[in-house]
Amino acid sequence: MSLYKVLKESLGMDSKVAENINILAKFLGTRDIDALNQEELFKRYGIHQVDVMVLFGGSILEGGDVLASGIKNFVAKKYIIVGGAGHTTDTLRQVVHLEYPDIETTDLSEAEIFQKYIKHVYGCKADYLETKSTNCGNNITYLLDLLKENNISFNSIILSQDASMQRRMAAGLKKYINDNVTIINYATYCAKVLNQNDELVYEEDLHGMWPINRYVNLLMGEIHRLSDDANGYGPNGKNYIAHVDIPENVKIAFEELKMVFGSEIRAANPLYATNMNKNS
Repeated sequence: MSLYKVLKESLGMDSKVAENINILAKFLGTRDIDALNQEELFKRYGIHQVDVMVLFGGSILEGGDVLASGIKNFVAKKYIIVGGAGHTTDTLRQVVHLEYPDIETTDLSEAEIFQKYIKHVYGCKADYLETKSTNCGNNITYLLDLLKENNISFNSIILSQDASMQRRMAAGLKKYINDNVTIINYATYCAKVLNQNDELVYEEDLHGMWPINRYVNLLMGEIHRLSDDANGYGPNGKNYIAHVDIPENVKIAFEELKMVFGSEIRAANPLYATNMNKNS
């Protein structure tokens, strides 16, 4: 019997658990356009290409598929993969090498792994790799350093990160840039969870998707990080990110989920912190 089923039965929780997970997922895994192509960009923003598209290496393998799609559809002038080693890296190394034994992933950064993956599967590659960052905070600061070092100016940018961390990634960038820059969110997947025979399952398969418990852990760990209070990452807390408004229905869903998954909230891992922006 799963941990979820035991807790659900002991607490008398019903199918609202899946509904609450999906409320968090929809809020956190934002997509500002319906598809990653020039038509959608023009319809929504009046442009056919952004200046830069960035894939962050904390994503599941589906992120590589999304980046390759963006490259094939010419949605950006420059493509960048950002990611050194952090709390998701070992999982990515294992998943890629298991599915594609020809891709050796030992000791590689997330950016290097995704670059090898899209070359192997899609025959394309990113223009630049950032391989030193270890958390969401220096993902952003090191990205900005890379852009500056290569004289890449930008007025529009697509950010693609694991859906659980997408909103925080955009808030992290917003802290450092002016309001004239257009940030376009395109989370690397949209997952929906169902309650099926008293078990939580995904509605559809996603490439390299997290086990359910890990996914819930990631989602729930984001809410207190996004909070703009003394314990959060906003300006009134650790000041790692710009202010984020958390809707009331998301707060309620989070509190109800804590009754079932209270111990599942992911703590920041000090192994991947840095003196600047300990934002993991």
